[in-house]
Amino acid sequence: MTHLWVRAEQRENEERVGITPAGAAELIAQGFRVTVEESATRILPIDGYVEAGCEVAPERSWPDAPDDAIIFGLKELPDDGTPLPHRHIMFGHAFKGQHSGRRLLERFKAGGGTLYDLEYLVDESGRRVAAFGYWAGYAGAAVSLKAWAAQKQGDLCPPVSTWRDKGALLSDLAADLDSAGDTRPTAIVIGALGRVGTGAADLCEAMGITPTRWDMEETASGGPFPEILDHDLFFNCILARPGTPVFVPQSALTADRRLSVVGDIACDPDSDYNPVPVYDEATTWAAPAVRVHDAPPLDVMAIDNLPSLLPLESSEDFAEQLLPSLKALDNLQENVWGRAEATFRTHLKEV
Repeated sequence: MTHLWVRAEQRENEERVGITPAGAAELIAQGFRVTVEESATRILPIDGYVEAGCEVAPERSWPDAPDDAIIFGLKELPDDGTPLPHRHIMFGHAFKGQHSGRRLLERFKAGGGTLYDLEYLVDESGRRVAAFGYWAGYAGAAVSLKAWAAQKQGDLCPPVSTWRDKGALLSDLAADLDSAGDTRPTAIVIGALGRVGTGAADLCEAMGITPTRWDMEETASGGPFPEILDHDLFFNCILARPGTPVFVPQSALTADRRLSVVGDIACDPDSDYNPVPVYDEATTWAAPAVRVHDAPPLDVMAIDNLPSLLPLESSEDFAEQLLPSLKALDNLQENVWGRAEATFRTHLKEV
């Protein structure tokens, strides 16, 4: 019997979960055993999982789970160096040369476990089967607009925290924008055809802003892109990689521009290919925006865990996308799981 163990998240400001009670009930009906850890922060209460037929375990008890259990979480584990003997499903951030990623792989090598990285669960065409991109774009655009509203009143963006749902976010943001004046800002979204860009554009539309939508066709020239400077806000929704153009160069700081807020939703300041090289460190919930130029002001929003701000919608959406793959966990050698394990084995050889 396949045993899925849903662990409590241990990262700060993380309330999301990768499976809903309804999804757990479907797995149980298929013959799975599902254990769910108690959690003080999970957005979905434990009662729903109990009603679905799940077993309940104490929070953070996964190290003592049966050897055959598959441990399922979203974010990374505490970086404590302990060997990892189980099979784990999570975002490991271990395959792109990250120092913490190498330490994680060393723990798997020491314990004999396996990592099925959620980022590398892909279909036959290489497309990810589940992603949080839409809600990253939605929340990232919202926080960037909050930064713009604060700037209009002479301030930096105040701290942010989770919204109970999308409706609460929209109500809060509308109040901020109304307090900043009657005129809504202009915005441009690059990467508008992707999940992240679609989320950012949809948030703008919900706030009465019709964004300029650019994608690969509009950026194929490689730049420069003076049109970006003619908008109040710019949302970068394209992951940095070789060949990615620079959208906001250092010269933009002192250029004649309308641009006053950059929402770097893709958020990759450490990359050599960062398309917004006017800042060098991700921002936080406590300090969502950093001012990179004073006169005229330019603020950058670059939070790296944006979907966590909307834990309900992002959990439900991601869980729905992932459930068909979870149903195939009883055949780990095939399909998305076989491909994910092959990726893990390839990188484990480098440790």
